Amino acid sequence: MLTTRMLGSQGLAVSAMGLGCMGMSQSYGTPDDGESIATIHRALELGVTLLDTAEVYGPYTNESLLGRALEGRRERAVIATKFGWEIGATGRGGLDSRPAHIREAVEGSLGRLRTDRIDLLYQHRVDPQVPIEDVVGTMADLVREGKVRFLGLSEAGAETIRRGHAVHPIAALQSEYSLWERNLEPEIIPLLRELGIGLVPFSPLGRGFLTGTARRAEEYPEGDYRRGDPRFQGANFDLNMRAAAVVGQVAAELGATPGQVALAWVLQQGMDFVPIPGTKRRPYLEENVAAADLRLGAAQLTRLDAAIPAGEAAGPRYNESMMAYIDR
Repeated sequence: MLTTRMLGSQGLAVSAMGLGCMGMSQSYGTPDDGESIATIHRALELGVTLLDTAEVYGPYTNESLLGRALEGRRERAVIATKFGWEIGATGRGGLDSRPAHIREAVEGSLGRLRTDRIDLLYQHRVDPQVPIEDVVGTMADLVREGKVRFLGLSEAGAETIRRGHAVHPIAALQSEYSLWERNLEPEIIPLLRELGIGLVPFSPLGRGFLTGTARRAEEYPEGDYRRGDPRFQGANFDLNMRAAAVVGQVAAELGATPGQVALAWVLQQGMDFVPIPGTKRRPYLEENVAAADLRLGAAQLTRLDAAIPAGEAAGPRYNESMMAYIDR
């Protein structure tokens, strides 16, 4: 069973590792709702309490899937979801964190999740057209109304975090962080610790690269996110696979898998980190959870750090249009 960690200083207790549910409905192959629901049930059995979704995943279908999976099990889960996008007939549009839209989004999420409260509500991306004070103020109203328990931000910059936290305490920041993506270390992580905010790293397995199973972009089917990921393309792919090989060497020495080494590395960065590796299959879930029992020694940590200097994988982590949504 997983141990418990605190996200932020406001009292939100969650499992040391969560489950990212996005890939159950989009971006990574064909959905299989039956296996996905079985995976959510198995996660709860293993002590995974933090289940992460968003209205835009699908869109809408991932929240509905989680709502179905938690029928009769709601009290065992900490549900995290997100708002912040325009969603039209053709899917996701631009950003929209207007107060009226936040309320509309939350009501929709509550219905799809089949619950009366959201445990952790994130603004999915910072909307430059809406002051963060207005956004967090609206979210705080939802806390007072009992529809939301704790507040989070995602991919927010330092100034936004400070301003938002001054309106209402922020429990967690969700951002990409892993052995090969460490852009949060110079400024964001020190700020989170100063303010008492937890970190929820997404893509802690480097979108599969750190497991050693990645393929070139063109080998993935149409509709798979990785076809357009710069780090899976051309020379970037070759350089990243060489770095990932070191993770594999450490794993072989420990009798573990490369993915377990990558997760253990994140878990050892601090008790205020709660990674949310995503999977839609039970065997991978069980492998991920077992990483909580793996300890990396000082020499192994040094080798891993040296494999990807400064935590910079080859190539940008998003294409240009997606990077425009990152608030730093």
